[in-house]
Amino acid sequence: MIRKKILVAERVRTPGKSFAFIPHRFLTDGFLQSLTRHELALYLFLVLASNKNGLSFYADKTICSVLGFKDEDYLFARSSLIHKNMIVYDGTLFQVLSLPTTPA
Repeated sequence: MIRKKILVAERVRTPGKSFAFIPHRFLTDGFLQSLTRHELALYLFLVLASNKNGLSFYADKTICSVLGFKDEDYLFARSSLIHKNMIVYDGTLFQVLSLPTTPA
């Protein structure tokens, strides 16, 4: 068994006032591997930008600017994440959903 030890004690992460999370099964159940780089970047952005209920209201243009996306890359990634049942979008508001049972 690997012994785990803190490598840099002064830099141990702690949740601050604002905290985002991705469930561990995002990695272990294959969600990470199932996403394109654009889908992954958008998903990570929405996770980081959302509140405790997964809600985020960043505008499309702002998201494209921050991520360096072309409009068509953004629209495809957004559509794919919706199709994969990972987010919903009502035209103004995003919600990052709890992960589905399996990756699409």
